[in-house]
Amino acid sequence: MTSLGATITPEGIRFAAWSSSVRRLWVSLFDESGARETDRLELKPEGGGVHALSVSDLAEGTRYGFRADGDYAPERGLWFDPNKLLTDPYAVEIDRPYQYHWRLAAKRNEGADTASLMPKTVARALLQPLLPQPWLFRPGGLIYELNVRSFTQLHPDIPEAQRGTVAALAHPAVIEHLKRLGVSAVELMPITASIDERHLPPLGLHNAWGYNPVTFMALDPRLAPGGLQELRDTVAALRNAGVGTILDLVFNHTGESDRLGPTLSLRGLDAQAYYRHLPDGRLANDTGTGNTLACDHPVVREMVLDTLRHFVLHAGVDGFRFDLAPVLGRVDGSFDPDAPLLQAIAGDSVLADRVLIAEPWDIGPNGYQLGNFRPPYLEWNDRYRDDVRRFWRGDAGVIGALATRLAGSSDVFGRTGEPVSRSVNFIAAHDGMTLADLVAYEKKHNAANGEQNRDGHNDNISWNNGAEGETDDAAITDARFGDRCALLATLFASRGTIMLTAGDEFGRTQQGNNNAYAQDNAITWLDWARRDEALERYASALSAMRRAFPALSDTHFLTGKPSDAPAIPDVEWLTETGAPLGEAEWNDPARHRLVMMLGDSGSGRLAVMVNGDRRQCVFTLPAREGFHWHPAIETQAVDLARPVPGRSVNFMTELRTEKREPVFGQSDAKSNDHSRRASKAHAGKGS
Repeated sequence: MTSLGATITPEGIRFAAWSSSVRRLWVSLFDESGARETDRLELKPEGGGVHALSVSDLAEGTRYGFRADGDYAPERGLWFDPNKLLTDPYAVEIDRPYQYHWRLAAKRNEGADTASLMPKTVARALLQPLLPQPWLFRPGGLIYELNVRSFTQLHPDIPEAQRGTVAALAHPAVIEHLKRLGVSAVELMPITASIDERHLPPLGLHNAWGYNPVTFMALDPRLAPGGLQELRDTVAALRNAGVGTILDLVFNHTGESDRLGPTLSLRGLDAQAYYRHLPDGRLANDTGTGNTLACDHPVVREMVLDTLRHFVLHAGVDGFRFDLAPVLGRVDGSFDPDAPLLQAIAGDSVLADRVLIAEPWDIGPNGYQLGNFRPPYLEWNDRYRDDVRRFWRGDAGVIGALATRLAGSSDVFGRTGEPVSRSVNFIAAHDGMTLADLVAYEKKHNAANGEQNRDGHNDNISWNNGAEGETDDAAITDARFGDRCALLATLFASRGTIMLTAGDEFGRTQQGNNNAYAQDNAITWLDWARRDEALERYASALSAMRRAFPALSDTHFLTGKPSDAPAIPDVEWLTETGAPLGEAEWNDPARHRLVMMLGDSGSGRLAVMVNGDRRQCVFTLPAREGFHWHPAIETQAVDLARPVPGRSVNFMTELRTEKREPVFGQSDAKSNDHSRRASKAHAGKGS
């Protein structure tokens, strides 16, 4: 790892920072409170842009910041101002959160010294590196995306003092919930220190998501008051429970924003190098935030690699999700799937076996890159999200697209001849409407964000089942419950990796807000007391079924041919009558039903019966000698007390006639005899 930052030695502390265009660079030292500057020492050039100084008689816990001087010409990407205290880009701890103030963005000589406004970097000796451990998550598993604060803030079993922190995720009640749901890995939305966008404080709002970092290693002291040790302990507790940890990291921009933004760290050290600029000198804005990190610059590339290694070696995380990942692959402004940084991550000795997940789009030129990353990168699949939503909204002519998404999206991920899907299938995520809101709101309701409902996407591919928002109409609430069951069942029936956002398993709502990034309040905090427990039980039963049938989580593309010697194809696509879907059926715009029959050479087949019609339907499944059809999930066992309309996904499994096996979700050994209805199944009961 690069020897930048503060390195604690037996003699004291060595401070080092990089800048290619600075004329003078200092380290400012502060007292234990961080309020009083006790010394300002100039770093010495060591070559290659590195400036360093070893200071004796300093110890761990020393508070400091950098100051830099040089030309001040923002039109040329130069922002040097020694009155701006700068956070060390390699900070591993800061002493308090960032708070926006206009003086942080003031021009040189117009805003006075900013030391009183800035957190101080805290010099820390790094924890002893962990021994290499295999990652727990495997492609095809269940990723559970969560925001640490909103997930734990109202949890009744977590002590109040611990709510809203990383440590709360290690609480037995949380771990039990994750295990019951069958989570393979939690994906933590950003927990590194971030700053509010400048328009939020006047509105009385705060960035609740954290996608606005200042530097990349220092954890937010509100989320991790115990620092790196707190994250390490939580990762270990989750690992002991069989749950991996994936960090969502932002390497595409920083909270220094556009040319009117604050000077906090990278901008004050060397904005020309750390950020991409257009030929006319303006900051590139491929992110929609005002700036874009120059990930093709060698120093930035090494900083990203050092950050990833830091969290693997010292916290033991299983992997990473990269926000707006095409930025990491931009070389001279254009995306290259073989960009040096992307290749370096995948080939690094510390990182090569970690989970790597790309959000494959940004707003820059040719920013939509779904399917274009190289293995081993998995990719968020918005084509899956949109096609599944369209099908369940009732759009015409979507049956073929639904089958493609269920089968792993070979049209996206099989273009180069790859045999496996790299898709991360999801129906809802932190960004956009919740799964429950998709079926209760036809339009976005973002007034609380203070932008007159202008922010957020207008096309959510959502529907309200007859009334916008909350309603007491029993028919509408029953229809919504059925749609939520159907959406969850579709997700768990899909080939490849799946992702569920925390709370969607029990009907979380954001009241129709599809851009709740600034709502650190009841809009985003999970309401554990009012969760839909029937939906939650159904989600757990779906997960148990998925784990029991490897054909669902297998990431290989389906071929329609036998996978082994027995003449059972890996998939058959059937109509509700049990006949193969022909060209006419595939092209019928009014068709909203199909059966995905998955073969398994080691056991019987699994029938996934999809009825997207409001009318109930009896599905006929082809019989096989020596086998009978049996519900894979018993709705009575998971206590789906509410009626479910015709639209549903049902699962039947083939059992050998002499065997009797329990069904998932059943709490006792008793089971009704379903063998008499061996070849017919009634869709519309949620089973």
